[in-house]
Amino acid sequence: MLEILAITGPIFLLIGTGFAAVRSGLLERAGIRPLGTFVVNFALPAMLFKTMAERRLDEALHWDMVIAYGLGSLLMVALTLAFTRFVQRRDLLTGAVFSMGTAMANSSFVGFPIALQLFGPQAGAALAAYAVVESVVMFPLLYVLGDAAASGRQPLPVLLSSIVERLVKNPFLLSLAAGAAWAASGVALPAPIGRAVGMLASTSAPVALFCIGGTLAGLSLKGMGSDLGLLVAGKLLVHPLAVFVAMQAFPVADPQMKTAVLLNAAMPMMSMYPILGLRYGREGICAAAVFAATLCSFFTISAALWLIGVGAG
Repeated sequence: MLEILAITGPIFLLIGTGFAAVRSGLLERAGIRPLGTFVVNFALPAMLFKTMAERRLDEALHWDMVIAYGLGSLLMVALTLAFTRFVQRRDLLTGAVFSMGTAMANSSFVGFPIALQLFGPQAGAALAAYAVVESVVMFPLLYVLGDAAASGRQPLPVLLSSIVERLVKNPFLLSLAAGAAWAASGVALPAPIGRAVGMLASTSAPVALFCIGGTLAGLSLKGMGSDLGLLVAGKLLVHPLAVFVAMQAFPVADPQMKTAVLLNAAMPMMSMYPILGLRYGREGICAAAVFAATLCSFFTISAALWLIGVGAG
């Protein structure tokens, strides 16, 4: 148990530090956004570039992970849509927005720091697989579904054009492509560039966790019990089960990476979930779900680590 707390403790202490900084007034909540922008646009892309550039492509990107995680996440979308539409009798837009919460994990800000402690440099390769799934498959699919459900908010050609534009500007995809191109050239990274990129990459985990805490400060959960239950249980419990089912049909070869895939699916939903919800007027429930899932994940992640044998013996 102490070994599990040694892994999860620093994660939630850093989240708590960010939360306390904003709640106490030491840092204005508006100051969290630039920090998050730094992580998303610079620190994590640097880490992904380094992961790809310093390895052969077949070593840096595990396609079995991409397939298993992608299919499991798509299964989670189908389950969420089926439940909201046919059990709860709610509209398609609600199903689409809830699917964004249950099927897309916080791979970067919470999952990566934990994986880094467990798997070392392999955590970067795992994050590359999740980045491909979430950026190329999940986000475009759910974006199209949400806008299509929102009474034809945009003509389809305009919507598709917007998605393509976002993809070609996505810093994760750009850094993956740049790293793969560098690796293909066969030229080693010059030492000064390698060190600079490494220094930038090393800031990604702690700053990301601090941002999560600062973002959660001031959110309220009042009057959202049933929806929060669906979103939190779907993300923390059902999503990893869906990924586990997918891996039965499409196994992940490396045992460590198999564990990494399951553990990442058990992370809370992505921190930008409220931003996506804002587009459809659902930012309140989305922000509350991030808050509740992040709090609950302290216990579910600790349980997941125990189940996979961390701290055993």
